[in-house]
Amino acid sequence: MLLSDKYPYLTDYFTKSLSSNRHPLPQSLIFYGSDFEAQYILANEIARFLNCKNNKEDDCECINCKWIKTNTHPAVLTVSPKDNKPEKDSSKTVVSLEQVHMIQEQLINSSEFHRVYIFCNRETDGNICGIDKIIFPETTANAMLKMIEEPQPGVTFIFLTKSIDNILSTIVSRSQCFFVPSKKTVDFGYENITEIFGNYWEFKRADAFDISIKLQELAEKLDTITVLNEMQNYILAVLKNNPQNMNLIKNIKDVELAKAQTNIGIKLVNVFDDLCLKLIV
Repeated sequence: MLLSDKYPYLTDYFTKSLSSNRHPLPQSLIFYGSDFEAQYILANEIARFLNCKNNKEDDCECINCKWIKTNTHPAVLTVSPKDNKPEKDSSKTVVSLEQVHMIQEQLINSSEFHRVYIFCNRETDGNICGIDKIIFPETTANAMLKMIEEPQPGVTFIFLTKSIDNILSTIVSRSQCFFVPSKKTVDFGYENITEIFGNYWEFKRADAFDISIKLQELAEKLDTITVLNEMQNYILAVLKNNPQNMNLIKNIKDVELAKAQTNIGIKLVNVFDDLCLKLIV
């Protein structure tokens, strides 16, 4: 499989499961961790292995493998707020009930393929990211339960997320969870925001909106997620020297929520105004 060098344990586990009737692949999987690209590739490799008609090797050129590698397979669907929306589904920021109903209708009919549904989110630039309880709300998750509890042969659901706490516990309890560690080099810098954001705890409440405006201007020059990442990196650096400061831990969570708000399309001004009012007290 394509990730065998990076993730030998995971790829070995899934290869054996997919090749054996004694320990079949669970029909609901949760991949969690910060490397969503690796999670997505792994999910598609599982789909490819399940549908390959030839030798299942990385370089296989059968029609199913070609379709999956180009994200055009009719039975391997990415389900996100931006992917595979039914025609009358007007929602733009969540995985919706209409999408679950679409899947239910699809499963009524038999298929020559192994159907794989990959649940995730997409950032504004199109990159894959994970679902959470905002993107994948309780009403949608509850509508999935019967399909997971009473699985049909030839159907696999895969959920991508940062933490299993981001998915409804009833989905987690009915799924097999796998941590996918990040192999990416992480930039922990914060040089772009220091002049604006340094020693933010000393700011006066009345300064919150001025700081928000400066952060918005910076986000327009760079991008919003970069600015929020640097804010989070700065708070983490301060936390290392103040590990007992629970307010810093709360602030890190506040920035994480701001990232989630950005990913669901909340206006830049609202994201930073809300965040600065939380951080500057």
